[in-house]
Amino acid sequence: MNQFMRRFENYTWVDGIIDAIRVAIILAVVIGTFNTLASGKYELRTWLNLIVAGLAQGSIYALIALGYTLVYGILLMINFAHGEVFMIGSLSTYFFADYLFKSGFLNAYPLLAIPLMVIFAGLISTTVAVLLERIAYRPLRGAPRLVTLITAIGASFFVQYTARGLYGSDFRTYPRVDALSADYPALGITGGNIGLGIVEISITQVVVIVMATLLMLLLYFLVERTKIGKAMRAVSENKEVSTLMGVNINQVIMFTFAIGGFLAGAAGVISGLYRPQGISFSMGFRPGIKAFTAAVLGGIGSIPGAMLGGLFLGVIEQLGPNLILDGLGVPGPNQLQDVIAFTMLLLVLIFRPQGILGEKLSEKKA
Repeated sequence: MNQFMRRFENYTWVDGIIDAIRVAIILAVVIGTFNTLASGKYELRTWLNLIVAGLAQGSIYALIALGYTLVYGILLMINFAHGEVFMIGSLSTYFFADYLFKSGFLNAYPLLAIPLMVIFAGLISTTVAVLLERIAYRPLRGAPRLVTLITAIGASFFVQYTARGLYGSDFRTYPRVDALSADYPALGITGGNIGLGIVEISITQVVVIVMATLLMLLLYFLVERTKIGKAMRAVSENKEVSTLMGVNINQVIMFTFAIGGFLAGAAGVISGLYRPQGISFSMGFRPGIKAFTAAVLGGIGSIPGAMLGGLFLGVIEQLGPNLILDGLGVPGPNQLQDVIAFTMLLLVLIFRPQGILGEKLSEKKA
């Protein structure tokens, strides 16, 4: 009771506005959801298909978000050039994929060609990420955070327009992999779609989810079960003590950027297979911002949080327009998926700033 009274005594008009926003958002979600479900406009099959699509898209967000959360966990900085690291891997691999397609290798040996594309993109993005760390970020490691933030934004533009100069400004499309849209009568697959009761899942969605899950599990094993992973966790906890224990800080930080870059490049290829259209020098901004939202949603600095945040954001992004906005009478709700994503960021910052799995930071660490 006394604690409640003390909070009420310190209550300001800013707190009132924030509480009003909270109430308004909750009412909008409840009313929109109730109206949509009560109308019976969408069948159960539609909702389940949207969830599957959300998991596939969320898997891509999670892979990119891991790069944000790894760097923040080590350096407490937001690498806003990470979206361009994702872009450069995907765009560079387009030409490799086009070569494999024209030579016939892509469709003749898809189980070998797709992993080769992932590795190629990962190596390209890893190289760019390591160069950014060595050239742009390391000299400013002791500088105020605002300086590193501005540097990251500048690095983002530099990589983006370097890619434009190298590859041009045309939009490109990843070549079609016939194996992902073929018929397999023995397995009950028609047109690349797998019928599971009332749910229909495409082979592409299965490939996206499986590949992303494997990469996330490998990362978790690397961080939790290997010597370099132990060093990463030690540096994240206390750099000074880690140095005294013989840990090479520069090596660990460079390795962290390399791992984040590889995951971003892999996500670029997976995204290109899932949504092949729109490969260009400007493609990194939107997925990058959404992945950052996913990292904040899950708890910036938390690897499981980034995974969970990416999946959760992908599902909400698919369900939100039909479930909430349609029930509120918003015209063209499916064109407002980005609004759902950024509303999720707003909700996290209002209700739980540390994220789903994040911990409350002390003033010194924050």
